[in-house]
Amino acid sequence: MSESLHIVCPSCDAVNRVPRERLGESARCGKCRGALFTGTPVALDESRFARHVERGDLPLLVDFWAPWCGPCRAMAPAFEAAARQLEPRVRLVKVNTEEAQGLAARLGIRSIPTLALFRGGGEVARTAGAMDTRAILSWVRPLV
Repeated sequence: MSESLHIVCPSCDAVNRVPRERLGESARCGKCRGALFTGTPVALDESRFARHVERGDLPLLVDFWAPWCGPCRAMAPAFEAAARQLEPRVRLVKVNTEEAQGLAARLGIRSIPTLALFRGGGEVARTAGAMDTRAILSWVRPLV
């Protein structure tokens, strides 16, 4: 019997069990029928963030950003390109620190953009500053 992973739907946040070997096969949510992997970062608020971190088995690469931040906006296309290359092994998400101030404070986000990698419900690595796609991939791949 193959190992199944819990994958949180990027649309409805339902938790789906997907066999590890079928991650790359256009998996769909059992509740909303939406694609479980879209190759684009998922925007999360505080409650959705908690569900993805606590219930999902995939590593979660989070871009903490704000709309007024020039380096954040400059890094956005690189983060999107990284999502296309890292899914389905890693879920990439964006958290707007202006809208999720409580979460940013709890996690000690002091500068933006900040990338943080979560696995197994906890943070395992963090780096601050804008990066291009190659730098994002080089930073995260050894960690997953």
